[in-house]
Amino acid sequence: MVDPTLLPIEEAHTAACILYDEQQQGRRVTPAEVRTPPPPRPRVPGQSFTNPLIRLEGLQVHFPLRRGVLKRVVGHVKAVDGVDLEIRKGETLALVGESGCGKTTLGKALLQLIRPTAGHVLVDGQDLTTLDRRALHSYRRRLQVIFQDPYSALNQRMMVGEIVMEGMVAHGIGCNRREREERIKEILAQVGLDPDVIYRYPHEFSGGQRQRIGIARCLAVEPEFIVCDEATSALDVSVQAQILNLLEKLQTDLGLTYLFITHNLGVVEYLADEVAVMYLGRIVEKGKTEEVFYHPRHPYTQALLSAVPHIDPTTGVEKIRLSGDVPSPIHPPTGCHFHPRCSYAMPRCREQYPPAYSLSISQAASCFLYGPAMQTEKSPDQRGIARQK
Repeated sequence: MVDPTLLPIEEAHTAACILYDEQQQGRRVTPAEVRTPPPPRPRVPGQSFTNPLIRLEGLQVHFPLRRGVLKRVVGHVKAVDGVDLEIRKGETLALVGESGCGKTTLGKALLQLIRPTAGHVLVDGQDLTTLDRRALHSYRRRLQVIFQDPYSALNQRMMVGEIVMEGMVAHGIGCNRREREERIKEILAQVGLDPDVIYRYPHEFSGGQRQRIGIARCLAVEPEFIVCDEATSALDVSVQAQILNLLEKLQTDLGLTYLFITHNLGVVEYLADEVAVMYLGRIVEKGKTEEVFYHPRHPYTQALLSAVPHIDPTTGVEKIRLSGDVPSPIHPPTGCHFHPRCSYAMPRCREQYPPAYSLSISQAASCFLYGPAMQTEKSPDQRGIARQK
């Protein structure tokens, strides 16, 4: 192998990469070829996508506000305010939205780490909200989570082997310590780590390696469903790509189902099968990734997509700058929560929250612009917001 030399690419632009070395490649690769996005990822083979593994029905999580000496309840923070979602086995649903919109709270409520105020969380038809702590124990094994911060997610006083083994002991996986350690070494190799790291401590690893340890901890209990809560946001860009490739490979090999919580829309387009857009505790649009990205309907979805940076400045995507700040979840606006920032707001939007209007078999948006009375009007997806394929 020969180290790549610094080669001219374009005017005032050089790079040390064999992709641009005509002698190494047999031809000269253009920058446009390198920037070409990857093809859509294949479905998990042999999986059925008809029946949902997870179903959320009217899920609400309201946190009480207490004041005074007697700590009386004077209001509620409506973090999640009536969410209906389905996640099919073997698929990835991406949950996106601004910081503070309730994404993480929804993920915790799904896992019953936070008990919902109202609504239902169904796993294969079983409502988890009706189960006590003991009955939930078996579902803890099936439903796992990868946390956002790989530094605080691991106990610094425990060796890697002990961290990964903790869940196995709790769920009775493996007959003895030796058998568990052999299984842990296999899992660590599966996530790209040397099996000998079981005798080292978390502070000896980089952020990407710690996140791999967190993934190994999930896999040790053989889960079916994993909530990835901003699993790549604390990592460098190159490391993010490695973790995303790992998650995709594990899904293909093991048939895992993901809820991927993120605000990075570039990650969503690469990894997700379906997308749900959340604003102030409610889902405003959901659908297949291709539908939401290339034909966004809700004005908020279009504003999010217009803010995504593009390598090619000639894409012609109109930048949408929303007015004002995100309203408080303590006192959300009446009617549609988005109407104070929406350029399409109508009097009706201030009075009533719109239902979810079906736009295709898989896409729906909660916006009166798509109601029966507005079908002949100019819809916001005609503004040039849809991304170029």
